[in-house]
Amino acid sequence: MVTEFDPRDLADIIRRPIITEKATRLLELNQYTFEVPPKARKPQIKAAVEYLFDVKVTAVNTMLPPRKKKRVGKFQGYKPQYKKAIVTLAEGNSITLFPDV
Repeated sequence: MVTEFDPRDLADIIRRPIITEKATRLLELNQYTFEVPPKARKPQIKAAVEYLFDVKVTAVNTMLPPRKKKRVGKFQGYKPQYKKAIVTLAEGNSITLFPDV
């Protein structure tokens, strides 16, 4: 099933790369972690990464982490909801997250 996505919408799907200790370890396995909107689906994420970074994606794993509480004075709320996507690239492809560091 091949679905065409509008390239103007694909730029809004990838919000930012997530740089943590676990995400840095996954870079050795050619897996990159991105923050995406909670309503983004796997085919959309795959199309966005392939379009924006000009790479071949082999797998997309997503997770919806639990919301964390946030308190400001006597008022309690929650941090905004987000979805984490771990994208596995084909052999030989890579994304430059740190240019000239």
